[in-house]
Parts: sequence; structure tokens; C-alpha cells
Amino acid sequence: MNLTISGHHLEVTPALREYVLTKLDRVTRHFDQVVDVNVLLTVEKQKEKEKRQRAEVTLHTKGKDIFVETAHEDLYAAIDELMDKLDRQVVRHKDKLQDHHHATHKRLDAAGESV
Repeated sequence: MNLTISGHHLEVTPALREYVLTKLDRVTRHFDQVVDVNVLLTVEKQKEKEKRQRAEVTLHTKGKDIFVETAHEDLYAAIDELMDKLDRQVVRHKDKLQDHHHATHKRLDAAGESV
């Protein structure tokens, strides 16, 4: 898995990098077919003061790209919200992949019982 963490109007400190890595572990624990992850942390200069800190992530998997973004007044809270949203989307994507394969298997079982 390739991981890129970058900052816009912000220096990515080792503490921020470590925080993002620990939060990403939860996502990769749910779904291990992640190819590439790009995280962008931004401080908006001209937006309203309440939600100046923005975090966004693009996660590339085999067959699908998942994009999530959040904004909050605290960057760590924005990262928390971002990883929660990303985790929900990854789990939903994983369920769709698994449901697709199980649906044909269920049809075969139902056809075999009715005969």
C-alpha cells in the first residue's frame, strides 16, 4: 500500500503523520485490498473560522476509488471524522463485493431445493 500524506498551507509534523497512520490502521484492518492512499490536510485561509481545517482522502482499491472530505475547527477532529466516514464507505464497498458473490450461490441453493 502506497501512502502519501501532504499538507496545503500546513506543515505535516511527525505527530500528525503518526496520528493519520494509526487512524488508517482501522480502515486497512477492515479491507486489505487497498492499493494507494492519498491524504491531504489543508488550512483554509478565507473560509469561515468555524471550519477552517479540512482533511480529505482518496483511497484507491482494485475496481473503485473512494473519496472523502471533512472540515472542522480542529484538525485532529477533522481527521477523526474523515476516518469514520472512510471506514463506513470501505465497509459498504466490501459488503457489496461479498454480497455479489453470495447472491449467485444462494440462487443455486434455492434452485436445487425446489427441484
